[in-house]
Amino acid sequence: MMATAIQKNGIKSLSNGNGLVQDLQTLTGYSDVVNTGCAVGSGEHGLQAGGEIDLQQEYQEELVQEQQQTDEPEIDIVINNVVCSFSVRCHLNLREIALNGTNVEYRKENGMITMKIRRPYTTASIWSSGKVTCTGATSEIQAKIAARRFARCLQKLGFNVRFNNYRVVNVLGTCCMPFGIKINTFAKQHRNAEYEPELHPGLTYKLKQPKATLKIFSTGSITVTAPSVDHVQAAIEHIFPLVYDFRKERTHDELQSLKRRKHNQVDEEPTATTTKKLVTEQMCTEVYVRRGGGCDSEID
Repeated sequence: MMATAIQKNGIKSLSNGNGLVQDLQTLTGYSDVVNTGCAVGSGEHGLQAGGEIDLQQEYQEELVQEQQQTDEPEIDIVINNVVCSFSVRCHLNLREIALNGTNVEYRKENGMITMKIRRPYTTASIWSSGKVTCTGATSEIQAKIAARRFARCLQKLGFNVRFNNYRVVNVLGTCCMPFGIKINTFAKQHRNAEYEPELHPGLTYKLKQPKATLKIFSTGSITVTAPSVDHVQAAIEHIFPLVYDFRKERTHDELQSLKRRKHNQVDEEPTATTTKKLVTEQMCTEVYVRRGGGCDSEID
């Protein structure tokens, strides 16, 4: 009878030839069932019903736990911009670059030239002193590839370019918490917070370790500015338990809107632009790895 009760829940019986289940406690995890096993002869029907109820309760608890884990929102950190700078260690004739270069714009009032490339889609600000600042990349690898391609473009224009002093200057990342934030109360409780609603709707929170500046909004959106991608992630991990204490419950309409948005994101197929962007990033990464970190022999 015990084996039958277990089989109804999808578990195969383990018999020793006499039709009895071996090591039932190990199989089900319920010691009370084993302790009452000696009473099978006097109360077979009661024990069978009790075993079914216990297994049903366990199955329902597992379903509830899985549902809770599924409903828990995930926090995705999106890197929007990586700013890097480097030096070519030579004087650059901006007029010559403007006349002979491609995809360039000469801003004489600012004393610099802006140059753009498509893969990866980035923009460089070039000064006559040889300093170059590159913006628009979405990862540190893309920033390094773009910097070396700008140096290659300048080298093809006839300048004695030497790739030097490369570093990542700034990284901008964003994320959205799964709840709203009471920024008024948060600003009163934390001294590092600066909140001026007349000037800006967001709250400014500065961290010393890791070094980062965060803009926190009442909707749960957080913008992080840090020296590297690792600092952005560490800043989000640091601020989450602090803002969690000041969360505000979402209304029923907001929850329904979030569920619809999440459902649409899951069902939405990647567009041609998204696919092209992914392919471009993969190609850039392959070129970077194949060249041993993007180092060309002509550019030291």
